[in-house]
Amino acid sequence: MKLLDTIPKNDGFHMPGEYESHAGCWMLWPERPDNWRDGARPAQQAFTAVATAISRFEPVTVGVNQRQYDNAKNMLPDNIRVIEMSSDDAWMRDCGPTFVKNAEGIVRGIDWVFNAWGGLVDGLFFPWDKDDQVGDKVCAVERKDCYRTKNFVLEGGSIHSDGDGTVITTEECLLSKGRNPSMSKNEIDHNLCQYLGCDKVIWLKRGIYKDETNGHVDNICCFARPGVVLLAWTDDESDPQYEISQENYEILSNTVDSKGRQLEIHKIHTPKPVIITKQESEGVDSVDGTLPRAEGTRMAASYVNFYIANGGIVMPLFNDEKDEAAMAKIRELFPDREVVGILAREILLGGGNIHCITQQLPSSIT
Repeated sequence: MKLLDTIPKNDGFHMPGEYESHAGCWMLWPERPDNWRDGARPAQQAFTAVATAISRFEPVTVGVNQRQYDNAKNMLPDNIRVIEMSSDDAWMRDCGPTFVKNAEGIVRGIDWVFNAWGGLVDGLFFPWDKDDQVGDKVCAVERKDCYRTKNFVLEGGSIHSDGDGTVITTEECLLSKGRNPSMSKNEIDHNLCQYLGCDKVIWLKRGIYKDETNGHVDNICCFARPGVVLLAWTDDESDPQYEISQENYEILSNTVDSKGRQLEIHKIHTPKPVIITKQESEGVDSVDGTLPRAEGTRMAASYVNFYIANGGIVMPLFNDEKDEAAMAKIRELFPDREVVGILAREILLGGGNIHCITQQLPSSIT
């Protein structure tokens, strides 16, 4: 594995769409008791369900801290590769590498600087040094040459690519003071195009209401294919999410992608608000330096936070009356894939969902 000092776009590399062919999927194992309730056991069961579902469609690898290695091996099916890999938490999408690919089918990794969603300004925990090493470690295991962004902070959940020249993100996240405060929007836009090999960035304003990641795009909007997007939506005008979704709908309706296509927008209605209960709050250790899980806190629930696998979609469910309609809409938009729903409240209670805990490895010639 070589550490590269060049730029992906200049080398002919771009970020594929998630719906393109995968060689596999990477995850991490939850354990920290100051984020996951009841010693992370309920979360581990949910992660196991997600990993098991994805493994029906493509190979899955789970990185696990040494002290949890035996437990993870016992809980996960035998067809899932478990390797020892130290990390601070379990959000592979954000601390892991983003993979890029060239026309010859060679895959490389981008190892972004990770600072726990805002560093000492508004980050969610400290320290984060082990998470910042995960991207490099995954590339080493997969024997993929790697670009390190050095002074550019970014999480994989803050970007979506259509694989055809367009990337989508949010101002709320990428322009936040805890990421790259010395960079202008134009400079960040340029960096995205250079590292992701795209020609256009669509900037939404905000993500899902109360998203503690400063509004990651993967929780509110994604591509189904080039020119087609899914947008988290509510018709409830009293919900703060209503204004956010309306604003993003206007942006998407009045832009074109890098190829000049008008976007086809599909609304995916959010479930009713998910609120942390007293029991759930009391199950999480209170530790200085970590965002508390307080009773009554609204979590950022969205059906858009799903994973696209080879031949499948693994999506979050919330035991909500809108679950079935969301699944039906996803089936309609991905008719060639089997849609699998996973009850994901325990993942959401930790701050994200299925897309946040997964990272696809594109297929390659090597």
